Amino acid sequence: MKKAFTMIELVFVIVVIGILAAVIIPNTKTNHLQEAAIQLVSHIRYTQHLAMVDDKFGDNDGGVGWFEKRWQLIFQTTARTDNKLAYTIYSDTGSVPATAKPDSTEIAMDPANNNKYLSGGTTTLYTLTDAKVNKKMNLGLSYGIGSMSMSGGCDANNKRLSFDHLGRPIANSLATYSSAYKASGGGYQRLLSSPCIITLTSPSEGSIEIHIEQETGYAHIVHI
Repeated sequence: MKKAFTMIELVFVIVVIGILAAVIIPNTKTNHLQEAAIQLVSHIRYTQHLAMVDDKFGDNDGGVGWFEKRWQLIFQTTARTDNKLAYTIYSDTGSVPATAKPDSTEIAMDPANNNKYLSGGTTTLYTLTDAKVNKKMNLGLSYGIGSMSMSGGCDANNKRLSFDHLGRPIANSLATYSSAYKASGGGYQRLLSSPCIITLTSPSEGSIEIHIEQETGYAHIVHI
């Protein structure tokens, strides 16, 4: 005799599928704030990697100003409106003292796409219409991030993070340095003494923190 599903069995299966869909589908919704934080952590770690591989420590500059050329990540928070919360990874290799602003020869190239800069636009150089700009690095326009702040051990005003040849995070703008670490009171005041905290805030999704630990430079996401 041919077997078939009864009406009750079919209804039961449909109900189960409906329940599973109600549970699973909301969890597949895109979280732009989380995506932005994951991307930024990846780029912070890449900046640290470049600093360690490049190993800038008394390089071929006569020992003058070499410490200003370390790799750094800088946020452009006061740039043109199309550069809202854009950030750039670069090494300030220009004249000594460093200008503190990236130029076209100093910005890192995207390892995943050699036709793109690791920059979402800069104050004086590139906008989103430039072919080599990485639009994903413009957190305001790509992810809807409304604001960012830096606190803790990092410099809240300069909105930048640098690393030395050992991968240790450094505070302040490198263009202000007159020595590698500015020793004071027996301690090295340029190295972070407490975690650097980057807070990203979305008007619709809340806030999330990224912590960069002192000494190790380990970057990770902290949900708040």
